[in-house]
Amino acid sequence: MRDTFAQAFYEEAQVNPKLFMIVADISPASKIANFKQEFPTRFIDVGVAEQTLIGLSAGLALRGYKPFAYTIANFAIYRPFEQVRDDVCYQNLPVTVVGMGAGVTYSPLGATHHTLEDVAVMSAIPNMSVLAPCDPPELKDAMRAVMRHDGPMYLRLGKAGEPTLTADAPDPFVFGKVRQVKAGRDVCILSYGPIMSMAVDIGAKLEAEQKRSTALYSVHTLKPMDREGIAAILQRYPVVLVIEEHVEQGGLGSQVKQIAWDTHARCRLNTFSLKNSFLHVYGSHDDVRRAHGLSIDQIYPAIAKA
Repeated sequence: MRDTFAQAFYEEAQVNPKLFMIVADISPASKIANFKQEFPTRFIDVGVAEQTLIGLSAGLALRGYKPFAYTIANFAIYRPFEQVRDDVCYQNLPVTVVGMGAGVTYSPLGATHHTLEDVAVMSAIPNMSVLAPCDPPELKDAMRAVMRHDGPMYLRLGKAGEPTLTADAPDPFVFGKVRQVKAGRDVCILSYGPIMSMAVDIGAKLEAEQKRSTALYSVHTLKPMDREGIAAILQRYPVVLVIEEHVEQGGLGSQVKQIAWDTHARCRLNTFSLKNSFLHVYGSHDDVRRAHGLSIDQIYPAIAKA
């Protein structure tokens, strides 16, 4: 995803002189390095100064530019939260905060580099929109929506190596709408971001071992949430699952439960998310996900009974 984001930004920046890239102590990779070389006056590295990252981006937006504030997700939002809230969102400025490596992607670096609750935090701020594409093609579509968006945006990304999942999706990408990635009848899985690949594998396992036709939806826009679309899904499918690399509080799982309550949904609803805990576990991305209860062999037995 990192390279796809860099490529999409670079292509747009060649024809849009209003785009700025502001980074915080992160080496420009892929096409971002090309952008820095070709447009040095529109690339700024503020160093380990995340409050400046956001404050400077807000200032550029006030001058008529469209800045992208880009760094590792935890540093993009937690340390400069006041600036995100007051400098950007209070003034409803077209600043895109790009959080790379969200969730527990930076697994060996511990809790300081994890973003367990970023969707909840950013969704709570007025005027902020939240996008979390699941694969590189969906990120390309999301970038087109970001370029047209005239307001604050949090773009939640993985890091690298995410497989393509949406090449044959029956629904197109539409900002603010849930997207069917695979059709099915018996079970529906809602997910977003890179953990969508796990949802795909679980769906395939349900179909192969239990002959249960499984639909898959990408909830790429977490704010504004497509309440009508999710309500329709809750009415259409007898079993609905939510899988996300985020704590349930304030994430997709809790919002789907609220919609289910508000609409008197009768389906079986199971949610799987990160634990609301700082786990002292170090290892690979899969190791840390497993410690949070997010692995195929942990999730599948629970839903096989549903």
